[in-house]
Amino acid sequence: GTGDPEASKSTSDKEPLNNLREIHQKALDDLVNVNSLFTLAVFVGLSMARQGERSLENRTECDADVGNARRLVVNEVVSFACFLLSSLVAKALKIHVTICQEEDFKNTRNQTVRFSMLMLSVWASVFGCIFLTVSMVDVIQIKVGKLSCRSVHAWRAAGALIAIVLLALSIYVPFMMSAIFTSVKNVQRKVDKN
Repeated sequence: GTGDPEASKSTSDKEPLNNLREIHQKALDDLVNVNSLFTLAVFVGLSMARQGERSLENRTECDADVGNARRLVVNEVVSFACFLLSSLVAKALKIHVTICQEEDFKNTRNQTVRFSMLMLSVWASVFGCIFLTVSMVDVIQIKVGKLSCRSVHAWRAAGALIAIVLLALSIYVPFMMSAIFTSVKNVQRKVDKN
């Protein structure tokens, strides 16, 4: 025989929900992995914050001052805090998605909490990228030469860094927002069906 139609209906109803859970889990894993790479960059940047270091420009007026090193450390610490917040929220959300029962997963309050946590995690990562980029501009000024010194190499490096990060964020943010809203709609559609 064909088996119990109610059982097969129940199984087919659970499949899209399980797929949504898997998508959430994979997205959260990817977010944590990316944050880990950025965190590594933070520590590389922190190792560059040394006072009295000469720039490659080899002109004393192009050497970075204490303000550059101080700003570098502050921005690196804020960047690290953002990536840490993003990763911890993503990990907590992954645990929630993994262990919650089907009824809890569909619950409107839990959907709102998941949506808020996902948005917090994504935006913390975005702000981490912004602070990391600002700190990398200070690394360029410390190593290559101050931007105020009109060092061509420093301007090229800073310009390329900012342009590439802006391009990356202009792709990442809209696609992530679209994925989050689509995911929320799919869960809501699944709830409305049942």
